[in-house]
Amino acid sequence: MSRLSNMAVRDIETVIHPYTNLARHRETGPLILNEGRGIHLYDDKGKRYIEGLAGLWCTSLGYGNEELVEAAAQAMRKLSYTSIFSGKSHDSAIELSEKLKELAPCPTSKVLFGGSGSEANDMQIKLTWYMSNARGLPKKKKIISRQRAYHGVTIASASLTGLPWVHADFDLPIANILHTSCPHHYRFAEEGETEDQFTDRLAKDLDDLIQKEGPETVAAFIAEPIMGAGGVIIPPSSYFPKINAVLAKYDVRYIADEVICGFGRTGEWFGTTTMGMKPTSISMAKAITSAYFPMGAITIEEELYQAMLDESRKLGTFGHGFTYTAHPVGCAVALKTIEIYERDKTVEHVRQVAPVFEKRIAQFADHPLVGNARAKGLLGALELVADKKTKRAFDPKKAIGALCADILQENGLIVRAMGDAVAFCPPLVITADEINEMFDIVAKGLKILEERVLKENLRN
Repeated sequence: MSRLSNMAVRDIETVIHPYTNLARHRETGPLILNEGRGIHLYDDKGKRYIEGLAGLWCTSLGYGNEELVEAAAQAMRKLSYTSIFSGKSHDSAIELSEKLKELAPCPTSKVLFGGSGSEANDMQIKLTWYMSNARGLPKKKKIISRQRAYHGVTIASASLTGLPWVHADFDLPIANILHTSCPHHYRFAEEGETEDQFTDRLAKDLDDLIQKEGPETVAAFIAEPIMGAGGVIIPPSSYFPKINAVLAKYDVRYIADEVICGFGRTGEWFGTTTMGMKPTSISMAKAITSAYFPMGAITIEEELYQAMLDESRKLGTFGHGFTYTAHPVGCAVALKTIEIYERDKTVEHVRQVAPVFEKRIAQFADHPLVGNARAKGLLGALELVADKKTKRAFDPKKAIGALCADILQENGLIVRAMGDAVAFCPPLVITADEINEMFDIVAKGLKILEERVLKENLRN
């Protein structure tokens, strides 16, 4: 630890870092970032990086946006805080709820706010159970998620998440959470199985699971339009239409997790529209404020709202809420963020530059280490493999994805490795020239990685 800076040592001795090998971190120390401007970050030594993952899929308008800073400052001066418990409210909460109802891709009666995407999906579980009880269906409590899904890290939302390291030794998932097949054709299709055949099988898997568990016990199904932390998994185009048809057969609440895809990432306001989903409710967070303030939200359909009214009459109150529900500063920042999206035609900009992004990712498909190159809008990934022909993965202990991310970071590009899938999700304001600069770094990094793999015989 002696070679580390004083600040790095202080970090090691005080800060717990999520999704970090804490033992390894004691040896390597942190990357300390001091400033952000546009799509760039600067570390404590002044080195510049392209932020290739928009922070954590969230800084959609980039860094240092003065309009958002000023919106937050004005809100703090006007009304630094108030709760909305016991019937209190404020203008920003009302205006933001109206705006989200207008934008939502599903019929929406009301909006309920939280502080994050994890909280949003936690509320989805809680209110699904609440509605079943209100309807006199106490057995209708099971919620179906998918393998490799990511829906958060609270006890309940982490249970929805379908990734082993989120469950291992946390005693998760909790009861009533089920997982069906992952729609990753490249990795999970059977030999010779077309995309249509694959999606037929996955739709049948879901139908069979509902039948096995009993439709009277299944309350909800939740899905990301495009899986994020599971590896940027883009379902075949026929997948959601077939899933929609299965769910339409049963009395199942249909939740779209728009935490990553929402607010323009896929070239539409919501990924639900891009991917052809027909949800009952959506969860939102991240780009709702361009990550300038922690905020999450869910849409409340009329049937759920009526159930909430019934329960309030019975119990005397709606027994849920957070200290920071509809925080006035967060609501003001969200309103300004959405105003900027509309004024600057951010969604249209994504559509304009997405072909450059998608083309550059596709060009890596022929690289010896790339098994699958995939992208939609400004969201994509390269899946690294030891053998392209057989799709054989690298030994997980060799952490090739993490090695690739480290090499790219050394060369000025911050990305995220999820296993051996390396993800790209830049701020939505990125230009075509900046996209090309980003992927020029990727090309250089893959060359360095290939040399390391060969030199150190990492394929074996």
